[in-house]
This record gives sequence, structure tokens and C-alpha cells, in this order.
Amino acid sequence: MNSDNPNEPQRIRMRIGATWRDAEEFQTIRDPYRGDVVAYAPVSTERDCNDALDAARAAKEVMAAMPGHERAALLHRIAGLVDERRSIIARAMTIETGKALKDSLIEVQRAGELLHMCAEEAIRIQGEHVPMDGSAMGAGKIAMLMRFPVGVVAAITPFNGPISLSAHKLGPALAAGNSLVLKPSPKAPLCVHLLIEAAIDAGVPVGAVNTLYGDGVGAQMVSDARVDFVTFTGSTKVGKLIRNAVGMKRVALELGGVGPTFVHRDADIAAAVKACARNAVGLAGQSCVSVQNVYVHKDVHDAFVEAIGREMDGIRFGDPLDMATDVGTLIDEQAAIRVEGMLQRAVDAGARPLRGWKRNGAQLSATILGNVTPQMDVVCDEIFGPAMTIQPYEQIEPIFKAISDSPYGLQCGIYTGSLELALSAFRKIRTGGVIVNGTSRWRSDQMPYGGVKDSGIGREGPKFSIRDMTEERLLVLN
Repeated sequence: MNSDNPNEPQRIRMRIGATWRDAEEFQTIRDPYRGDVVAYAPVSTERDCNDALDAARAAKEVMAAMPGHERAALLHRIAGLVDERRSIIARAMTIETGKALKDSLIEVQRAGELLHMCAEEAIRIQGEHVPMDGSAMGAGKIAMLMRFPVGVVAAITPFNGPISLSAHKLGPALAAGNSLVLKPSPKAPLCVHLLIEAAIDAGVPVGAVNTLYGDGVGAQMVSDARVDFVTFTGSTKVGKLIRNAVGMKRVALELGGVGPTFVHRDADIAAAVKACARNAVGLAGQSCVSVQNVYVHKDVHDAFVEAIGREMDGIRFGDPLDMATDVGTLIDEQAAIRVEGMLQRAVDAGARPLRGWKRNGAQLSATILGNVTPQMDVVCDEIFGPAMTIQPYEQIEPIFKAISDSPYGLQCGIYTGSLELALSAFRKIRTGGVIVNGTSRWRSDQMPYGGVKDSGIGREGPKFSIRDMTEERLLVLN
């Protein structure tokens, strides 16, 4: 960094080719809890974007020629530096996003583990033998499919998991032999800059990793002909804009959801209560798979409501830098006001606050709403805040169908002791994943994570992202 004092606002620089570049204009980043200035982030220009894409294009041949064992060693080095700098990166994440420090530390730890997994996958990129003697024309021929790097990957990441989701772009891109242009969220630039510093210090080839900042260059990045693949995590609205702008490029889009989780009458109620409460308000609810709509069988509904209120009371909201804090702030006060508005509109339309909310600046307390209807935006739109609805049911199959027919399809959780019911949910709910005896928010970094419909295209996870970031080429020997 360009300051020896960790408490002094940092002036972030772009990484373009072999150099760290100062911007012509900077954006002020403030701690959402205290209001202090924590960093000055670059606002990249069209020239910066052109230079970054040129550097990435020049580096893609170097990366493609790098043997798998060297790519693996590089990623292990990056992961090692991330591990060493864990406390610094985590603190930066907390002061710029309001995420509880205990969660930031876990996120950086997981990012290091993820990069190690990407290193291991770098030496496992496999093709396929194609049997040709199934037809007279093919008999006697030898054919095989091999996987090759796509080239230049353009990646855009959000503020809610800035290190985790940047690692989910950076790691697979390098493991597959690609170069990368990364644009983090303007609301969480500092911690991502520290991640990129680790990559540069680990010895990535010149131009293999480049960074841009600000919203102004996003459209230019994804539509430019020098880009071969676009990967984006964020809102469905922006995902659709990207999908319409990329032309014939391939994309991976990880978008929004409404966090459906079922609690059936045969569920372990204590386990479901704890998980649903924690995963509704964790990260201040700012996760696309946060528990939002909880469907509870009528036989256990009242007991569940009573127990989850007590569980919520035990979750500590407060200063994000305090290790005793479970939940910090939303990303800024405007986000908290937006969520508060959704909750108030639901109450005005007849919803009943089973646990009401209080807002103090960017901090919003946990909220539980009952007596909601499917048309309320707290049910059918992504809340992205520390709030949940609880809806009783008697027949579960109609809700399976309603979820399948809805625009979203990211992940669904179901608590039940019935294997038959769990398999029915898996077969009938059109969604990217069904988590049995876990909530919609459950994720392990090596698994294929992603959605369908308006919740996205493609899957994240080292093996699966690498598959997306490579392309098949057929060889036939006559």
C-alpha cells in the first residue's frame, strides 16, 4: 500500500500491465458504521480500460503457454500470501463494507482455501476420447476433445462477498491459463486491491491480472471484442444488461434469489430455527441466497415462530470491528433505507411484524414478517437485508410449483426427516440447488453453485468455473 499507517485513508491504484497506475479522479470510500474516510478509490477511464484490455490480450498467450504445474505453484503462492495477510485484508473489508470482522476473517480464510483448490484443479484439466467406430464414416479414425483457455476474462464482483467472489474469478481464470481484467464493486475496492497485491507479489506474469474501478467502464469492459469471457456476480437487473451487451461471448452470471427454505412437520425444529435465523441476518442479509421466505408446516408453525424470535434475540448487532458482534451494517445508509421501505410497504399492505425493525444509520435490526402475500415485494423480490417472512402451509407441492414457476431459481433449503420428500423437492423445484436439512444459504466453495432462470447462467466452484473458462477443441486423426 502507499501508506505505512493502517488507520490513514489509502489511495488505491489500478494495476495495468506491469505498473500501478494512479487515477485522474478518485471516489471517497467511507466506513458505513463510523462514517470515517477509509480509502480513495480510482475512477477508471476509457483509456484505462483500453490499456488494461491490451495488457490482458498481450498476456493471454503467456498464460496459455504456462504449464499446469507452474499455474498451480503460482496459485499456491497467492493463497499463501492471502493467508499471511488475512487480518489486514479482513480489517479492510470490515471498515469499508460494515461486515462483522469475524465474518471477514472467515471470508479471507475461505478465499485462501479456494485458491489452493484452484491450484489443484490446474493440473486436472482433462479432455475426452471420442469413440469413432460407431459409424462407417468414423471407423478407423481417432478423435479427442481437449480443453484450451478462452483467453481474456472480464470479471465484475459485488460488495457483499468482495474477497470470496473475486477469488472465485481470479483463481479459476489463472488455473485455466487465462488473463484477467477485474472490476470490483466501487463500494468494496480496498480489500480487493489487497488481494490483487498478493497476486502481483506472488509473481503473476505481466498483464495476467489487471484491475479497473468505478461504474463508468463496466459496459466498455463486457462489450469489447478483446474480451473472450465475462463473469459477473451481482443483481439480476445488471446481469440482464450484461447478457444483452456481450454479443456472442460466453458468460457466467451469478444473480439474485429470494431464499426459499421449508420447515416440514417432521423437521428438527431446533436445528431449523438456529440456521434460519442466522442465515437470514448473517452479512446483514446481503447475500443472494440469504434465507428470505421460510415456509413452515402449520403443525409446527407456532412453535417455530416462538423459537425463532428467541434465537434472533441472541444475535448481536453492533460495531463491526468488535469480535463479539455477529452482524454489522448494510453497505450504506441508502441500502438500509431501501430495505426499511420494503418492510414498511409490506406492513402497510397487511403484513404483521412478528419481530419489528429499528434503523440507526446503515444498521438495521432483524425483522420477521408474517401474514404476507405472494404479491408483496418482500416475498417476490430480493430483500437483500436482515429480514425474513414466515408463511404457514398445509400442502407443500403447490409451493414447489410456485417456486418453479417464479422468475428466480438459485437455491432452496428443506428441513425434513423424509428422504421421499427431499427427493420430491429435488425433482420438482426448478432451482440451481436443493439443500436438505440446510437453508438456501448453505455453500461450500468447491461445489457447483449457481442458478437458473433469472438467477443466472453457469456454475461457480473451481472445477466448474474452469470448465466454463476453457473451450473444447476437437482433434481427428485420419
